[in-house]
Amino acid sequence: MQADRLYFEDFVPGRQFPLGPKTVSAAEIIEFATEFDPQPMHLSEEAGKASILGGLAASGWHTSSMLMRMIVDSHIANSSCQGSPGIEFMDWKKPVLADDTLAGQATVLEARALKSRPGLGLVRMRTELQNQRGQAVCAAEQVIMFGMRDTGETTA
Repeated sequence: MQADRLYFEDFVPGRQFPLGPKTVSAAEIIEFATEFDPQPMHLSEEAGKASILGGLAASGWHTSSMLMRMIVDSHIANSSCQGSPGIEFMDWKKPVLADDTLAGQATVLEARALKSRPGLGLVRMRTELQNQRGQAVCAAEQVIMFGMRDTGETTA
């Protein structure tokens, strides 16, 4: 167990975790789209420019996947995370285009211990990503379950 490992008690409302940066290449946009969302605007620059997106654009699902990776790298990988009961919402605000660099933050909105599952708590977080121009490209809110530190005390 690492001393700096994050537990439920570390997720206090207002705490922020940095996300990214990550530069998105044209090749990875096409690779993701080919396998998971093969729409023209995600497969070629020409089709992307002919669409309302303005260029080769990552699928919203690709953007969500990149966001998830940033969340794991930022704070989940070194935590007592026990999974998630679901996402409350995901908004794709602007297209993520080839060569965009994404960065943002995850902010703890609330945390509460579970009465039904001693030793476990729910943390509601808001995550937001912006491109290199400071434009919001996505926002989401999700609930994540974290284990508590083993203090020998019972939780309410």
